[in-house]
Amino acid sequence: MYAIVDIETTGGSARNERITEIAVYLHDGNEVTGEFVSLVNPERNIPYFITNLTGITNEMVENAPHFYEIARKLIEMTEGRTFVAHNARFDYSFIRQEYKSLGYNFKRSILDTVALSRKLMPGHSSYSLGNICKDLDISITARHRAAGDALATVRLLELLIARDIELNGVRSPLIRNSRISKLNPRLDIAKIENIPEEPGIYYFYNEKGDLIYIGKSRNLQQRISTHLSNNTTNRAMEMRDLIADIDWEPTGSELIALLKESFEIKLNKPVYNRAQRRTGFQWGIFSFFDQNGYINYRYGQINDDSVPLSVFTSKEKTKSKLVSLVENFSLCQKLSGLYETDGACFHYQVGICKGACIGKESPGDYNERASKVTEEFVFTRRNFFIIDRGRDGEERCAVKIINGKYAGYGYFNINDMGFGLSAVHECIKPSNDNNDIHVILKQYLKHNRVEKIIEF
Repeated sequence: MYAIVDIETTGGSARNERITEIAVYLHDGNEVTGEFVSLVNPERNIPYFITNLTGITNEMVENAPHFYEIARKLIEMTEGRTFVAHNARFDYSFIRQEYKSLGYNFKRSILDTVALSRKLMPGHSSYSLGNICKDLDISITARHRAAGDALATVRLLELLIARDIELNGVRSPLIRNSRISKLNPRLDIAKIENIPEEPGIYYFYNEKGDLIYIGKSRNLQQRISTHLSNNTTNRAMEMRDLIADIDWEPTGSELIALLKESFEIKLNKPVYNRAQRRTGFQWGIFSFFDQNGYINYRYGQINDDSVPLSVFTSKEKTKSKLVSLVENFSLCQKLSGLYETDGACFHYQVGICKGACIGKESPGDYNERASKVTEEFVFTRRNFFIIDRGRDGEERCAVKIINGKYAGYGYFNINDMGFGLSAVHECIKPSNDNNDIHVILKQYLKHNRVEKIIEF
């Protein structure tokens, strides 16, 4: 069910200009079933060059209905239908803005016959309405008037539906789903419908076969579909247009998807993951011994040579965590990089610090407390497996921690003969430890329930 729409306006900006004419033709996929055409009083002057283009004058719209007078009619006509237009973003943005000024959120599924024409009828030199209609022998009785252009779009849509059936045997998701009409022509649409609704990792490739993005999700079908319909930013739309192939790997557990995504982004460095890395965990808390033998802490940005105790997404979060640790363990502000002074820190002056900053507390006594901060950032258990769901009912995944460090993950079958702890050890695929992995594991265990923890 479609509502084919065309509008004329006082200019090109939906925010600053207004609608002067609108035409809506209802279509059931086979024929037109209803129509509405009206001039609209824009409540402002129509520029001379617009009148020359459309033929619509100020006198013609002077007694025409205002948009609010036809707003209810348009809602009723388009309700439950796909909004179809040639260069649909233009028409849709103007109509949404008109409703926004009335305090109403107008929202419809969109199908753009420009994108659909490029997909189903490649090879034309131009896909403007005038040129594509000329190439396809579609007559436009009144060019740059809402009814004339909308009727031409109706005819174009009918040809596109017929072409889709000719190519695919049935009406494909290309016509049913407005999102797919925007995709790269080389992307196999049938492949999209086979994506499972399971946790896993996915890969996007461009036409050259280059890996351009790696992601993970609890629901692969849902997340990939979101990417393929993403109109939120220029970068998102740019990536969407480049996706010529998709691959995916179910992982059973979201934790494995997180670990695998982190590893593969570092390994492959896809171009559309670079911004993600730059905006990730770039701040850390560091520790060292000073010349007097005291454990010191500092917070700062991470570089390739630094090895922080823990990593954070912002300076504010890093400092806040360090402040809380200083308070919890009665540490010295000066030795924690929170109070610059040549003498005693402020906490000593008010009786909280025991004087490590001026040598009054011995390194041994101070370090006994200070070392407990490091324990905040390591696993309380030293050697253990995290056991979680696998890719089917008979399988489980295992994540291995040795001496508080990540050692890798693997899968095992719970029905295998001789199953025991040795089988879990044997299934592990070794992997390197790093700070991002520690953050992933700790955050996941903190906020999610796994099947079991097995210490060894």
